Amino acid sequence: MKRTFAVLALGLIASFPGIASAQDAAAGEKVFNQCKACHTIETGGPNRVGPNLHGVVGRKAGSHEGFNYSDAMKNSGITWDEAQLDKYLTDPKGTIPGNKMAFAGVKNEQARKDLIAFLKNNS
Repeated sequence: MKRTFAVLALGLIASFPGIASAQDAAAGEKVFNQCKACHTIETGGPNRVGPNLHGVVGRKAGSHEGFNYSDAMKNSGITWDEAQLDKYLTDPKGTIPGNKMAFAGVKNEQARKDLIAFLKNNS
């Protein structure tokens, strides 16, 4: 009986891939280390080469006060939600051609999900 239950439980877990690839904000903090050269995340943190990212989830692209954004970013019409962040972080130049961010993107899907979870926790 226990073995049958275990097999059924594993089958259920396997049928829900989102469970296996849940977002992990702690892991996302580690992914954010590659962003720190250009961005800060703390409340009221300074802008660097890129804008401070505290509160980025839910914010209109190109709108963080005190940062000089490209026209492409200011005119993108994007509001940063999980889907938009995922698309942008996969391919920044392809998503918003003409933006100033000189970063190739986060190609690993799980790393992006974790990074987005970290950004959400700081928004």
